[in-house]
Amino acid sequence: YHHSCTIFFVVLLQFHHHVFSINTLSSNEALTITSNKTLVSPGDVFELGFFKTPTSNSQDGTDRWYLGLWYKTTSDQRTYVWVANRDNPLHSSTGTLKISHANLVLLDQSDTPVWSTNLTGVVQLPVTAELLDNGNFVLRDSKTKDLNQFMWQSFDFPVDTLLPEMKLGRKLNSPENEKILTSWKSPTDPSSGDYSFILETEGFIHEFYLLKNEFTVYRSGPWNGVRFNGIPKMQNWSYIVNSFTDNKEEVAYTFRVNNHNIHTRFRMSSTGYLQVITWTKTVPQRNMFWSFPEDTCDVYKMCGPYAYCDMHTTPMCNCIKGFVPKNAGRWDLRDTSGGCVRSSRLSCGEGDGFLRMSQMKLPETSEAAVDKMIGLKECKEKCVRDCNCTGFANMDIMNGGGSGCVTWTGELVDMRNYVA
Repeated sequence: YHHSCTIFFVVLLQFHHHVFSINTLSSNEALTITSNKTLVSPGDVFELGFFKTPTSNSQDGTDRWYLGLWYKTTSDQRTYVWVANRDNPLHSSTGTLKISHANLVLLDQSDTPVWSTNLTGVVQLPVTAELLDNGNFVLRDSKTKDLNQFMWQSFDFPVDTLLPEMKLGRKLNSPENEKILTSWKSPTDPSSGDYSFILETEGFIHEFYLLKNEFTVYRSGPWNGVRFNGIPKMQNWSYIVNSFTDNKEEVAYTFRVNNHNIHTRFRMSSTGYLQVITWTKTVPQRNMFWSFPEDTCDVYKMCGPYAYCDMHTTPMCNCIKGFVPKNAGRWDLRDTSGGCVRSSRLSCGEGDGFLRMSQMKLPETSEAAVDKMIGLKECKEKCVRDCNCTGFANMDIMNGGGSGCVTWTGELVDMRNYVA
């Protein structure tokens, strides 16, 4: 009797665990708000289901329900990492997520779709929705043997959060939307906010821009093979492995974490900061690992053309050697937006030279040119031959050396000095 009771107890525990760890939704199943059921990733880290925001944010006073993904933790405050219908909430506690015609569909109380995966074309049935270990919510052919083959994935549609293995950027030969981060409207309103973090994928040089609506707030500097040039501390992120892809198929940034006990995410906050937030299972409170813009010198075009910002000088804006303030009177009043101008005209080749500036954030690259095939010596020669060339630099600093050539022909803007 004693023995059978023990066996019964173990079986009950196993059954209990199985019920609360289901991570798939088949074509004949549905998730509803009223059932309060969720999908949980196999590692018990992520959970997908319905949630609502406070009624105080709603103009008509009604609830707003969303289908979302959050960290499955014991803490009182949920951390949401993805929202399906961020700009089209359900306005009652009647909502259903199900598979219909090989698509995931979110229906309101009138059975009207408010969100869908919106796949078209001939699809093999049946299909299955699955919440993966890494927080990716995917739709796949349920008979496929290739577990990395998805018909649709939430990782292709970021909201305000970048998780490990997600990508920001663009597939070049695909109609897929550009993957960017867009902040929540407020800490309690997941609708699209004012701030976005976007990778510039046009041209030959790629860097991130933080925008408030259409205005640039911050620029990361270009990828230099190791990190983004304007984020020196990125090199010291001990457990975060950064990766940048630039080929004929895609231009994209992603990262992974080499310590499985640490959860890390990038988040575009509703207050205009890109934050790197970490937490561990043993210490569930969130740790602000890093945030930018970090200081005044990170502000876009803080000092105007041909000037650089330095947090250790007064004033912070300094003209490059050989340049003087464009408007000395305004400069003295700390209005440095006009930048600097040359103190003497160039003679183009006769006695002109270049000033080496180390530990600098490279100037904005939107007008820069790239030659990946030559090094710094040839780069200098190329710049000397062009009377319009205003500066040059290595494109790639990988392996402690330098390769590739970046040349500027326009004004040099948005530079800063990182010397401690």
